[in-house]
Amino acid sequence: MSKVHVKTGDEVVVINGKYRGTTGKVMQVSPSEGKVIVEGVNIVKKHVKPKRMGEPGGIIEAESALYAEKVQLICPKCGKPTRVGKKVTDDGKKVRVCKKCNAEF
Repeated sequence: MSKVHVKTGDEVVVINGKYRGTTGKVMQVSPSEGKVIVEGVNIVKKHVKPKRMGEPGGIIEAESALYAEKVQLICPKCGKPTRVGKKVTDDGKKVRVCKKCNAEF
């Protein structure tokens, strides 16, 4: 099992591909695949069959997963896309740190 540098609820920006420069909130993280689902990014059309009698089917638009390496975390303090560092505080907790401004989040 591998680790991913972003968590659910983080604000990220896409750094390459069709959706380059698009920002969004991380909705779901899959560390085993190394993928994330970002709100409003990588939209695909999905054909859905009706589950029960009388329920409508059709084509819906949904977000698809993309590799976690293609997104970069946005620092809440400086507002810039940044790499993430780790730091151990005085009380022994590990926190994530912005590599540009050293802000903890």
